[in-house]
Amino acid sequence: MTLTIIELPHVGESVTEGVIAKWLVEPGEHVRKYDPLVEVITDKVNMEVPSPYAGILLRTLVAEGDTVLMGHAIAEMEVQGAVSASAPEKPSAVAQGPAVAKTTFEFVDSVRSVGPTGSGEGGQGRPDAIQDAANSASSKRLSPLVKRLVAQHGIDAAKIAGTGVGDRITKEDVLAFVVSGRSPSANPYPEPVDGLASHVIPLTPWRKTIAEHMARSTREIPAAWSMIEVDVTGLVAYRAAQRERFERDTSMALTYLPFAAYIVAQSLMANPMLNARWDARGIVMNDHVNLGIAVSTDAGLIVPVLHGADALGVRDLAVRAAAFIDAARADKLKLQDVQGGTFTLNNTGALGSIVSAPIINHPQAAIVTTEAIVKRPVVVEGDAIVVHSVMNLCMTFDHRVCDGAEAGRFLADLKLRFETIDETSTLL
Repeated sequence: MTLTIIELPHVGESVTEGVIAKWLVEPGEHVRKYDPLVEVITDKVNMEVPSPYAGILLRTLVAEGDTVLMGHAIAEMEVQGAVSASAPEKPSAVAQGPAVAKTTFEFVDSVRSVGPTGSGEGGQGRPDAIQDAANSASSKRLSPLVKRLVAQHGIDAAKIAGTGVGDRITKEDVLAFVVSGRSPSANPYPEPVDGLASHVIPLTPWRKTIAEHMARSTREIPAAWSMIEVDVTGLVAYRAAQRERFERDTSMALTYLPFAAYIVAQSLMANPMLNARWDARGIVMNDHVNLGIAVSTDAGLIVPVLHGADALGVRDLAVRAAAFIDAARADKLKLQDVQGGTFTLNNTGALGSIVSAPIINHPQAAIVTTEAIVKRPVVVEGDAIVVHSVMNLCMTFDHRVCDGAEAGRFLADLKLRFETIDETSTLL
């Protein structure tokens, strides 16, 4: 047996830290190689970290809810067999215990244990996975926090439907079960807050991560805001004319999102400063558009990235965006799906918003929102007043990277591209 220190693995240069969401193995418990060890949340994605070895988890070095730098020690494990240590510590002159090896490990693409949804149902994809009753039992393994909540409220865990990875029961599942009145304690937070008739919804690690990322953006980026009104009457007519054929050919709904993604990507290539980012060395210019699409999920906001969006047409963007949105809401995105974004597009109009002030997705230089399309009276040539379909485009940009004139030219270019679409266009 070798005493080995397990470190939080590096998952990409843009991911520097993660929040320990929950330990999936308790100290003293045996774990197989590639079994899920701990759930970690980064500002990019939620993922399970697999055990790099078979052995016994001796103790955890960080608690659930802690924010940990990549490469930081998180646990000690007694490993079966010899371990090749990347940085072995010298044995203590006093203690005569086993040698200590410090172990780091990278994610393995072929192992399904790695990724935002971890091992998946029944651990499929792990090279040593055995699809039997033992696997089914491990899927109901309770974290220490969940065990404490279950005991506190006198709940039979078997009656709780797990929504976590592999149907595991999460803290939120227990609290939802309690609030639903199906447990002896009807309110998990019976104490009033500040003497008021209120209660606390605990912060999930994902919500904490979103909060920290947004706070970092507002703290570090001197942001400016601008808006422009766009007449999209022609786009509305074109979509209506193409909708039935597109949906028949693809079995997908034709929304306005792929049109907006296409126009934004093409305009960014013509206005590259908006597709750049601030760096201590200077302004980093990106040669291609990796377009982030903001998606609202039950867990919070996530931004999958359409890599190489500048080379894609409306149809391809529609297919890829729909796949990413479905994957995001099903918690099935891979880490690479949310990395490398150069610009973000947010469709706040889907919620009925007509004006918004989005927060820049650090370290990008700008973010644009497409607002709701509404009918408005518009003055046209000859001073005639007609009813047209109008949409606002709102943009927040990093004033270190570009000035108001550059931001204005970008918005004007977007407006021109939107307004030149009509029923004769050939975008699909």
